[in-house]
Amino acid sequence: MNARKIHGYVAGQIQKIQALPEHPNKATLANLRRGIGRAPGDIPALWGAFLQDLPLELQSDRGKASPAEWAIYTALTLYALHQQGQSSSMHRSGNGLGYAVHKLAAPEKSPEESSVFRRFNALATASSAEELAHHLRGIIQLLRREGIPLDYAQLAEDLYWMQFSATAPRVRLRWAEDYYHMPSEDNENTNTDSGKELQDE
Repeated sequence: MNARKIHGYVAGQIQKIQALPEHPNKATLANLRRGIGRAPGDIPALWGAFLQDLPLELQSDRGKASPAEWAIYTALTLYALHQQGQSSSMHRSGNGLGYAVHKLAAPEKSPEESSVFRRFNALATASSAEELAHHLRGIIQLLRREGIPLDYAQLAEDLYWMQFSATAPRVRLRWAEDYYHMPSEDNENTNTDSGKELQDE
């Protein structure tokens, strides 16, 4: 299943980055940040970051980035943005996007009226991979400011599904469920609502 391969690939790439010594780690993250706002393949120096060991079935054969490549590229470049200046890992398995955004909006008395929620709504209604990446960038900058981690492997999987009209509504619903269904304090660090699987068409 392509989505699970995307999930595993992104988790593996982040694990490799985190295992690097400090200087190569920072250099790799800085290099990835150069790709923010650009399309996959635009910067030759980044090809290896999202194509090395990528399963063939996830790669494009039409001369433009596949949905899987877009999802992986966006997740990894935004992870690099999120990790900038942070001493602890900003990738945390189980922290779905809706959960993380709710953590940002929690201080607001009416989350639906917060600027964070408006950003979230704009993301959820984005109609292209480029638009998804654009709206996500603003949200990730806010998460970085507050030190709120995100599950980037799950995000990549979500971004893959968001590119198909048949599955995008289910991703939106799951984000909404994560946003409104907060776990108890005892379970806050093991949030797993974002792990519900969709099926390949």
